[in-house]
Amino acid sequence: MRKPLLISAALGAAWALPAPAPIVPLVARALGLPRRTSDTASVALTFDDGPHPRGTPAVLEVLREAQARATFFLVGEQVDRNASLAAEIVAAGHSIALHGHRHRNVLRLTPGQFAEDLERGMTTICDRTGVAPTVYRPPYGIFSTAGLEIVRRRGLRSLLWSRWGHDWRARTTAQAITAEVTTGLRGGDVLLLHDADHYSAPGSWKRTAAALPHVIAAVEAAGLRAIAI
Repeated sequence: MRKPLLISAALGAAWALPAPAPIVPLVARALGLPRRTSDTASVALTFDDGPHPRGTPAVLEVLREAQARATFFLVGEQVDRNASLAAEIVAAGHSIALHGHRHRNVLRLTPGQFAEDLERGMTTICDRTGVAPTVYRPPYGIFSTAGLEIVRRRGLRSLLWSRWGHDWRARTTAQAITAEVTTGLRGGDVLLLHDADHYSAPGSWKRTAAALPHVIAAVEAAGLRAIAI
């Protein structure tokens, strides 16, 4: 009985090998999963989980006023529900990227299920916006080994993040989000925020929208620009 258990444990470890990459830079580096960009004069603003009927317009308005650009990692099922907003993101000059069709932990999907979700998300976003995403970030930033290989075979680039505001939490504040995502800011950082509460604490987008002007101000104070990837 011991040998099958050891084999099963080894297979499980191999399957989940990339999973710690969002929080363990050494794992991300070893697997070639970028957490930063090479542009040392800028930081990349990114937003996950949208579009959202209230959160996305609020974030877009802040970005418009600040003349800043960002990348929105869109979820296919939310694009289906809010197609005009997805198109509005593109019309405003921002970049769009893929966050899957459904917001599910990749470790729980078979390779076939993951590939189907990836393709469905790609097709949905392309059909609704006219733009085919070239960059992918998995839900929760978690890859399986098979999922990472499928993404690479599909020709998509992956991007994680180097700083995040934990803005999806129920008990955070705009001030806490700003402090967490900007303290120690460096050129090339990738900032992770959320313009939607579909998969997080209800109303969390309000705190993100409130924090965003201060985040952008901190970026500028550091002599950097907020850009899309």
